[in-house]
Parts: sequence; structure tokens; C-alpha cells
Amino acid sequence: MFITFEGIEGSGKSLQIARTHEYLLKKGRSCLMTREPGGTGFGRELRDVLLRPGGAAREPWGELLLYLADRHQHLKEVIEPSLRRGEIVLCDRYHDATRAYQGAARGIAPEMIEEISRLLGVIEPAKTILLDLDPEVGLRRARLRNSLDPAAAAEGRFEDEAISFHTRVRQAYLYLAETYPQRICVISAADDPDAIFSRIAALLDQWI
Repeated sequence: MFITFEGIEGSGKSLQIARTHEYLLKKGRSCLMTREPGGTGFGRELRDVLLRPGGAAREPWGELLLYLADRHQHLKEVIEPSLRRGEIVLCDRYHDATRAYQGAARGIAPEMIEEISRLLGVIEPAKTILLDLDPEVGLRRARLRNSLDPAAAAEGRFEDEAISFHTRVRQAYLYLAETYPQRICVISAADDPDAIFSRIAALLDQWI
């Protein structure tokens, strides 16, 4: 089973996917946790280019193609082999992030993203957990985290975007949830982390 975690900056994806991984392992499930960008050696090098603040200018199409290159490598090297072995694959961000960030927020036409993705053989996850949060709250959380964690700050490029950018991302995610209601489950990320995970665990118990 392929499960993805999505959400704006500061929504708590990394914490909740780690708790999900631990939960499934304790239940005796063979489970892989990965992320995009950066789920392969190739992807880790791209992650630095994509998320490092500052640096050279990047056109939206150039950014899109780098994310899709990371995804293609990730699918062939990690995700698809793991699924064939019968493992549960948990991924921190995946194709919905591209639809929201490079599509809605950067302005690339959705049909163009989908056409290239089809040619690359991008698969859809079985289920997606969308952690929904007000962008102003999410950015405050993310910027506080970055001020305390140099490693996080080194990947803080998107936290430098205007609030209008993050609002478009959130709106796109919620639109995707309406479009794919059988796949995308929306959970409020404004609650206590334990309360959030209890809702995630209830979904996992239904799915697996």
C-alpha cells in the first residue's frame, strides 16, 4: 500500500509520518518511510538545489522538471520495488505537492503537469493524508523551527515565499481533496499532535 502525507509548510507532516511509521512497525507491518525530494541519492542532490534558500534564479518550469526527475528516479529505485515486495510505503510529499506548488502556486497548467507525469509513469498513491492548516499559522511554525534548527533553515526556500503563495497552495490542496475524496483524507493540523495522530491511527486501522 502506498500512502502519502501532504500539507503546507509547518503542518507537521514529518512528525506525523514518523509516528505512522513507528505505529505500523509495532503492528508487525513491513513498512518503508521515504520523502520527496530526496528519497534517493540522486534526489538528495536535487533536494539541495530545490530547497536551499537563495542561490540562482529558478523558472517555474525548471523547478517542475527537477521535481519530476526526482520523482521518476524515486519511483523506479525505491517506491515501485518496495511495493512489489509487499511493503507499505509512506512518502512525505509526492505528486499532489507538485500539483499544488508548481501548478496552482507557480501557475503551470495542470494538464501540462499531468501529461508529462503520464509519460513518466507517475502512479497515484492508494491513500493520502492531507494535514490542513491556516498558512499564517503554518509559516509561523516553520519559521520558528528554522530559527532553532540550522538543518531546517538550510532547506527553508519555500518559507521565504509570500503568504499569498502559501494560500494558493492550501486552496489547491483542498480542491484536490474535493476532486479525489476516496483517496485524500483531510485532517486538521491545528490540534495537539497526539490528537492528530489518533485520527491518523484510526484511518490506518481501517485501511490496513
